[in-house]
Amino acid sequence: MLRSFVRARALWAGLLVFGLMSAQAQVTITYWQYDFKSKIEAIDELIKRFEAANPGIKVVHQTFPYDAYQQKVGSSIPAGQGPDVVNLFYGWLPTWVKAGYLVPLPENLVSPKQVDNDFVSMAQSAKMGGKYYGLPTAVRSLALFYNKDLFQQAGISKPPKTWAEFLEAGKRLTVKQGDRYTQIGYGISPDGQDHHLVREVLMRQMGGRPYSDDGRKVLFGGAEGLKAFTAYTDWVKKHGIGIPSFFPGNNGYRDGFIAGKIGMIIDGSFAVGTIRSGAKFNWGVAELPVEKVGGRKANFGSFWLHGITPLAKGPKLEASVKFLNFITSAEAQRYWLEKVGELPARKDLIKDPKLSLDPVYGPFILSLSYAKATPFVDEAAQRTVIVNAINRVLLQNMDPAQSWKIAVEEEQKILDSFYK
Repeated sequence: MLRSFVRARALWAGLLVFGLMSAQAQVTITYWQYDFKSKIEAIDELIKRFEAANPGIKVVHQTFPYDAYQQKVGSSIPAGQGPDVVNLFYGWLPTWVKAGYLVPLPENLVSPKQVDNDFVSMAQSAKMGGKYYGLPTAVRSLALFYNKDLFQQAGISKPPKTWAEFLEAGKRLTVKQGDRYTQIGYGISPDGQDHHLVREVLMRQMGGRPYSDDGRKVLFGGAEGLKAFTAYTDWVKKHGIGIPSFFPGNNGYRDGFIAGKIGMIIDGSFAVGTIRSGAKFNWGVAELPVEKVGGRKANFGSFWLHGITPLAKGPKLEASVKFLNFITSAEAQRYWLEKVGELPARKDLIKDPKLSLDPVYGPFILSLSYAKATPFVDEAAQRTVIVNAINRVLLQNMDPAQSWKIAVEEEQKILDSFYK
């Protein structure tokens, strides 16, 4: 009788513990991001670590093609479906906040003062109206990737430091058989990173700036802006160091570089992992060239952040913020650097001298001190303005001055529409 009572009590206690564990496991949150192989694998690993440390929370990870991603978010959240935690490009933030896709991070769970203290200044682009709407795991800048083997074959001893040296190297790396290119010096890609290159790098190096201090007026319509735009389009039209769509695919410039058919590309630090795993030749990374030796340096800085949507309420909100804090922690950022190649967003991590001296990451780290994050109001629309301006010249033979004038007018209309 006593034994039966003891067994029954032990069974009841076990069921109680199981019931409590089951109740804990009821908090399920959903995380969305776009399809990018290394980022998907990184988040999957971080979810495993997070769930192991937080057995009461389950994270469902869903991804979507980049081109359909914003549309999917825009149709799902207003319908009460979709993610609790969402990954977005910093340039989308104003539009997403205005549309109600995001809520401010709860200040009792995420201290703005602590964020200001711990994260690089670029992260403040995730702030609107004095409130943070998300945090980055990593930040990125641009650099020149070059094929060391092709450089050696062409008799080029070192990466270019000026755009004149860049053009000379590009010409020596370009190979044609009749009218057909079999190898190009530079992987031109207006819709890749080149629209940033024109707006934030070439323009600033030539003494201009893209917008007024309040972000409401387009300033790139001046002489410096046209000079930067013409210099870029001349790489194809005048110097012939590359052709659009030389290599197939959405990331053809990068794929062509990995295939050994393109001598140089300008890309973000996020491409390091992909290039490292794919390239079968010796390659290197260098800071972006400048207009002249000792001239003004410029770079484009950017990041993807993790935000909280209105769907995260009650226990899901607390669980979502806990997950967001984990994937932006120092542990996560160290892993992200190894797996994806993007630079840590925390100040203490990028101060590591091993990083600044690293032959691959060093050029990106050094450029963070002068990189600018463009203050977009509608990144997709503003990107399209520059891409279309480039394509009118490269594909339709429009005069650069005429195409640039159209771009200035289109861009101003976007700003006016947002701020009215």
